[in-house]
Amino acid sequence: MSIKAKVVFYSMYGHIYKMAEAIAAGAREVEGVEVVLLQVPELVPDAALERTGAKAARAAFEHIPVATPNDLVDAHALIFGTPTRFGNMAAQMRNFFDQTGGLWAKGALIGKVGSVFASTATQHGGQESTLLSTHITLLHHGLVVVGVPYSEVRQNSMAEITGGSPYGATTIAGGDGSRQPSENELAIARFQGKHVATIAKKHFS
Repeated sequence: MSIKAKVVFYSMYGHIYKMAEAIAAGAREVEGVEVVLLQVPELVPDAALERTGAKAARAAFEHIPVATPNDLVDAHALIFGTPTRFGNMAAQMRNFFDQTGGLWAKGALIGKVGSVFASTATQHGGQESTLLSTHITLLHHGLVVVGVPYSEVRQNSMAEITGGSPYGATTIAGGDGSRQPSENELAIARFQGKHVATIAKKHFS
């Protein structure tokens, strides 16, 4: 049986996109797992994206298809990625989830494996609150929530500033967005992708 994992993300400047690619790479390491990347619709007007430099940054992932709620139905594993906005998921991701009421009413996502990754501007800018509050939505949908166990020892690193938590992979973008995901953060994301895919394969095989 082929297992389908979908990585559904929102990224404004590309940090979460890079993490999504790492998540996908990890999931692809599991034999028999097909991985699809999708991005949720943008809500910010083009003029504002142009003014902030986000439009140019988004060119790197404009080839990624835009998700609809129905795209979630045929997946066995769903891994969601979002930047943090005031300690919560970005409005774009919230708006996407708010359109999944029909799926909730039918129980269409019950039993699927779910996981979350995120980014913040600063070390303590709400990474864990964003991950945990997003888990609440997944639990309402009946997903089986999976994080990053401490067998992934890179989240214990004290040698550098780094994201990563038992609730999901994270990266720190910096106040001006200039910091890119580190190799340690990307490695944790790859671990998460592989871990989720492995559990989904066991769950559905």
